[in-house]
Amino acid sequence: MSAEVTIASQYNGPPNSGNGGYACGVLAAFLGGPARVRLHVPPPLNTALRVVETAAGGVEMYDGDTLVGSGAPAAVDLDIPAAPSLEQAEEATARYLCYEDHNFPTCFVCGPERIDHDGLELFPGPVSDWNLLACPWQPAADCLDTAGTVRPEIVWSALDCPGYFAAMGEYIRPAVLGELVGDIHADVPGGERLVVYSWPLGEEGRKFYAGTAIATAAGEVLASSRSTWILLNR
Repeated sequence: MSAEVTIASQYNGPPNSGNGGYACGVLAAFLGGPARVRLHVPPPLNTALRVVETAAGGVEMYDGDTLVGSGAPAAVDLDIPAAPSLEQAEEATARYLCYEDHNFPTCFVCGPERIDHDGLELFPGPVSDWNLLACPWQPAADCLDTAGTVRPEIVWSALDCPGYFAAMGEYIRPAVLGELVGDIHADVPGGERLVVYSWPLGEEGRKFYAGTAIATAAGEVLASSRSTWILLNR
């Protein structure tokens, strides 16, 4: 199998590279189920990327000869806490730390300075303390497929940045996504407000870990992920 994909500039994380969750979701789509995706270099924008199948049944994404990402089927090893209520998520988003001071303020997922409001606008804040963060999410029409459900790569995007804020807690530091293990358990509907929530899973050197889930207002978990974040040397 060989295919070509492009990450459009709308789906940036840092200004000049793709949002990590979106890039992981693009690659995971070739696996058709729960997957572990690793990013080896920042995913380039507006560039034809080659996706190939490996002998072991995984997939790899290349920019020329440079390995951008690799993925393989994998289960998400995660204890998922009960979802906060929609009301709790709405209250928590008011406590988001980065409305005015954000490392990547135009990030497709969590950036507060998208001029056209064409991002996901997920702004997670602590529910009661830094052990659980949450925010509401109303998927926009351009995030949906023809059946009215959220496209898989958008679901993976939503499973990305909220994990960063849980991993960092109240001490925000520049970091990028290194690995995302994700699973979409059920169709994510586009016609209702959802709860996106995340929680820290510890740290090891420059690596920080977090869990993230997307749930309905009634508490049904629709998707989940375990993320690994790598602190940048600055």
